[in-house]
Amino acid sequence: MNTIKKSTLDFLTAINCNNNRDWFVANRPLYLDAKENYESFVQEIIDNVILFEPVMKGLEAKSCVFRINRDIRFSNDKSPYKTHFGAFIVRGGKKNGDKFAGYYFHIEPGKSIMAGGAYTPPSPWLSSIREKISDSPDEFIKIINAKEFIKYFGTIDGEKLKTAPKGYPKDHPHIELLKLKSYLVVNEASDKLVLSSDFMTHVINVFRAMKPLNDYLNISID
Repeated sequence: MNTIKKSTLDFLTAINCNNNRDWFVANRPLYLDAKENYESFVQEIIDNVILFEPVMKGLEAKSCVFRINRDIRFSNDKSPYKTHFGAFIVRGGKKNGDKFAGYYFHIEPGKSIMAGGAYTPPSPWLSSIREKISDSPDEFIKIINAKEFIKYFGTIDGEKLKTAPKGYPKDHPHIELLKLKSYLVVNEASDKLVLSSDFMTHVINVFRAMKPLNDYLNISID
């Protein structure tokens, strides 16, 4: 079973303090070692997720892991590199992140998370989610009240509209759920947990607990 190495977190700490091309080039071996460690861990996550998400069979880490280079074209922050490693495990790979709910895995010193659901879904998908919640709320409420869901995520999260979405009355019994613009869940992991031999098991347990929500959101567009 793969583990995240301390040197991987050390690299991310270092690049946070030395976010420039000269340092990155001089320390490229450290980056390549950390990248290999992270991608190996992600591939093992994928191999485990496939056991309960057969639709992802054949998916590889390279299709899910994001580049460390930042897109600085429209940003005031011109730091060239991210200070984390991120991967979105979703059918077809990360390019389909705006089409399907999936499993996001993020490693960053002091800020590591596993997340999932639908993040700012495009309007047609968001409309379908709201329509499904309005038509069959019991199924959704059962998912977010499940013991494992509450254990790992607490509650559903996401930015909300200030008023009822178009087409729904303000006194709709589930208006607070319908106001959501994203349907997200997040599980935070301490550095101690990230570096432990139990971390892979924790990640898989979190993602397995996330699956009913992802299934519900994906059925909205299938």
